[in-house]
Order: sequence, then C-alpha cells, then structure tokens
Amino acid sequence: MPKMKTNSGAKKRFSFTGTGKIKRKHAYKSHILTKKATKRKRALTKAALVNKTDLSKTRLLLAVGK
Repeated sequence: MPKMKTNSGAKKRFSFTGTGKIKRKHAYKSHILTKKATKRKRALTKAALVNKTDLSKTRLLLAVGK
C-alpha cells in the first residue's frame, strides 16, 4: 500500500504542539480591520487548537496516524 501524501494547503496552515495537539490560526485577521476592535484583533493573533470534532479530518489531511 502506498503512503498517503500530506495535503500541501494543510501543511502550511497547521502545526503541532509538543504534546501532539494541532495548532491553527484564527480567521478574520486579513482585511477590513478598521471596523474591528483592537481587542478583537489582538485576540485573533493568538494561536488556537483544532476542535476535537475536526481533529480526525485534519489528521487525515496531514497524513498522520492516530
């Protein structure tokens, strides 16, 4: 059986923590920033973890075993 390829888009968007959890960036931080509050923009800068409901799909894209 051939190895599964890593999805190139997912490879650029996700990274792993030391404990194996998957980190992601927040959306809505690229444009139309004038109407967004400074506090909100600052919160969007910080990394977040992938939700457990999307974890299996994300792992599949990254070609990582469970």
